[in-house]
Amino acid sequence: MCPPPISESDQEQLISKLEIFKIHGRDKRGFKILRIVAKNFPGRVLSVQILKKYLEEKVYPRLARKPFSVLYLHTGVQRSENFLGISALRSVYDSIPVNVKDNLRAVYFVHPGLQARLFLATFGRFFFDGGLYGKLRYVNRIDYLWEHVRRTEVEIPEFVIDHDEDLEYRPMMDYGLESDHPRVYGAPAVDSPAVSTYSMRCIS
Repeated sequence: MCPPPISESDQEQLISKLEIFKIHGRDKRGFKILRIVAKNFPGRVLSVQILKKYLEEKVYPRLARKPFSVLYLHTGVQRSENFLGISALRSVYDSIPVNVKDNLRAVYFVHPGLQARLFLATFGRFFFDGGLYGKLRYVNRIDYLWEHVRRTEVEIPEFVIDHDEDLEYRPMMDYGLESDHPRVYGAPAVDSPAVSTYSMRCIS
């Protein structure tokens, strides 16, 4: 059952309240950072047009004049809850002003997961131009992020840190070969030799 529609102003307020997009901190090359918390994205109630309008008014003007990097936190993304869909992403990408695209220096993609890697490896060059695809940097662990980003200047949500700690105990989660539902760390990674549990989210 779909949730009831909400007004344009309420959608814009929701984007701000959830801090999906936040410009703060710098990477180690001195470029300011646009942090995107994908899990906070209200995909079921947010219009693509409202999202593009919000970005055009609130975000792009702050990125139009100087180089910047994107810190994209993919942790916790689920198709049914916080993912707009491929066509919507392409529509948003196509609406980004040329000068903003030109200023983008790197996209740090944190906790990409198997499905995201497969999709981008297969379709990334078709959906996004080569310039963006070539700037993509996968970051499997937060510790690796600090090789590129100034640690004291960027806020990482607690749920991202918790997931990162889970990956240290259950590394097969990186490859979609284990359920990411909570379990006791001492329990077997696979419940039965004949039955494997897969995390098959769309782009997760």
